[in-house]
Amino acid sequence: MIYHEQGSASKSISDDELKAGLAQALKAIGPRRRVLAVPPDFTRFHSRAGRITELAWEHYGDALTDVLPATGTHFEVSDEEKTTMFGRVPKKLFRVHRWKENLQTLGRVPAQFIREVSGGALSFDWPAQVDALIARGGHDLVLSIGQVVPHEVTGMAGHMKNIFIGTGGAEAIHKSHYLGAVYGMERMMGRADTPVRAVLDRAAARFASHLPIVHALTVVARDPDGSLALKGLFVGDDRETFTRAAALAREVNVQLLDEPLRKVVVFLDPGEFKSTWLGNKAIYRTRMAIADGGELVVLAPGVRQFGEDPGIDALIRKYGYFTTPRILRLVEENRDLQENLSVAAHLIHGSSEERFTITYCPTGLTREQVQKAGFRWGDLAAMSTTYDPRRLRDGWNDCGGEKVFYISNPATGLWASRARFT
Repeated sequence: MIYHEQGSASKSISDDELKAGLAQALKAIGPRRRVLAVPPDFTRFHSRAGRITELAWEHYGDALTDVLPATGTHFEVSDEEKTTMFGRVPKKLFRVHRWKENLQTLGRVPAQFIREVSGGALSFDWPAQVDALIARGGHDLVLSIGQVVPHEVTGMAGHMKNIFIGTGGAEAIHKSHYLGAVYGMERMMGRADTPVRAVLDRAAARFASHLPIVHALTVVARDPDGSLALKGLFVGDDRETFTRAAALAREVNVQLLDEPLRKVVVFLDPGEFKSTWLGNKAIYRTRMAIADGGELVVLAPGVRQFGEDPGIDALIRKYGYFTTPRILRLVEENRDLQENLSVAAHLIHGSSEERFTITYCPTGLTREQVQKAGFRWGDLAAMSTTYDPRRLRDGWNDCGGEKVFYISNPATGLWASRARFT
C-alpha cells in the first residue's frame, strides 16, 4: 500500500513538508523495534535520501539499528561523505555492503523469463541476491530510500533496484547490466517498464515478499532558478508506489528537444564523479540529444580513474569504450568479459556508437589513457577557459559566438530529441 504520496511538477517540497510527510508515513507504518535503512551512496547526494535517513533516525531513535548504503560496485562511503550527506546520523550505525561476499541468494529468475524479456537475445537465469544483513538481520522494517530518475540499466532508478542491485552481488549486477545493454539503453531510459525492471519485479514478487521492505522514493528536478528541488515523495511497500514516482520523474526529469544538439558541454562535480564508471552519465544521459556528427565535451576535474574497483578499472583500460557490435564480439571471445558482464555493459553505454565525438577532460588520466579508452582527450584548463562552468547556465549559452548546450549535472535527468525518444 501507499503510506504517503506527495508530488507536483509545479511545486517544490520544503524541508518542513518533507519532515511532515515522512512522519505521516512512518506513523502509518506503525511502531518498529529494529529498523534497517538502505539509502544510496554519495553519488546520489542530491536525492535527499541522506536527509530522509536522518529524519528516520530522529523518528525511530535507538530502534534504527543499522544503515546500509546501497553502494553496488561503488566506493564505500567515507566519513566525510557520511557527515555531508547524512547529517547527524551516528557513524557507528553505518555498515558496508561488499558486493563480492556476505550475500544471500533468495531465488533465481529462470532463463526462460530472461529469453522472453530480452526478445531472445539472452538466455541465462538471474539470482535475486541481497546483502545478508537484509535477509538475516532480524529487522522488522527495511526502509529502502532512493531517487526515481532516468537510468541507463533499468530505465528508471529506484524501488527494488536499490535492493537487488544496490545490495546485490557480482552475478546479479553483471547480468542485469548486460541485459539492459543488449536490449538497448536508448529503448529504456526514462521508461518505467523495461526488461530489467520486469526481472526485478518478478524477483520481488517471488522471493522477497516476506521481507519487511518499505520504499521511500524521491523525485528531484531543477526549479526555474536553476536550483535542485524536491518535487515528489512517495512512501509505500508496493509496485504502485514506484509507478507513481516514475510518472512524475518522467514529467520533470526528461527534457525533450525539438532538434538534436550539435555541441553539448557537461560538468562533472569533482566531489561526486571520480571515475568514468560514474562520470559517463555525461554520455548516457545526453546521447539521445546529440546530433550525428556532433560533439560532447566532458569537463571532469575529479575523474582520476576508469573503474571504482581495481579489476573493473583494469578491464576498462584493456578494452575501452567502443561500438556495441565490437563489445559483443569481445564478450564472445574473452573469458574476462564473460565473467564481468557489467563491465561489458558499461563499455557499450559509454560509446557514441561512432555517431558523435566525445572529448573527455579529466585531471587524473593522461592523454594516452583517455585516447586508448576510445575518447578524444581535452586539456581541462583550456576547455574550462572556453567553456567556463562558473559562468555557464544550464541550457543554451553563447561561448564566443559558438552556441553550446550546457548541463551542470548529468545525474539529474535525461536529455533527448523528440524523434529519438519517441
